[in-house]
Amino acid sequence: MPFIEENDLLDLHKDIEKSQIINERLLDQIKFKNKDLKKFKIQRNIFAGATVLFLAWIFGVTLYNVGVRTSNSNQNNILVSIDSLDAWKTRNDNLKMQNQELSLVKEFYLAKEFLEKETIYSVQVKSFVENNAALASEALTNTLFVKTNPFYAYSLGNFETLEEAQTFRKQLVNIGFSDAFVASYKDGKRVKIEAAN
Repeated sequence: MPFIEENDLLDLHKDIEKSQIINERLLDQIKFKNKDLKKFKIQRNIFAGATVLFLAWIFGVTLYNVGVRTSNSNQNNILVSIDSLDAWKTRNDNLKMQNQELSLVKEFYLAKEFLEKETIYSVQVKSFVENNAALASEALTNTLFVKTNPFYAYSLGNFETLEEAQTFRKQLVNIGFSDAFVASYKDGKRVKIEAAN
């Protein structure tokens, strides 16, 4: 088995930790957007109710004016009403566009939540017969140290897709870990990889 310098391993772990920090920041942003989404939905519902009432009032005023005024006056009033209806239509279209954008944010959040419940992939670099807890340092947070009877497996990285894990494995092989291979885990237990290359 090739030897890797501790500095190189720590650099790898620092890169992995940076990725985790970025992921945590993205999750925080998603939570913040969710709060904004809830506030926006409440505001949108209030605005929609007020819009319906206002449009009903305009419709009633327009009907009243059509019935009371002469033909020429009626045409002018209808034109004014159509102008205000165009403004409301434009506003309504803008609200629909904002609603679509918020739906995309919600879909992204739901997709991320779904991925957290799915299988993760990691690159196993070593296994031991005895529990070698010295390798599982608290400073190396993006590592897995899993008991797979009768061995203890040491893996690097947590990836959502098999392709990402395979790319990382190739990088490890290039620096000397020729025995490294991709392993998959679900709920902390090793599972078979369905679509292996």
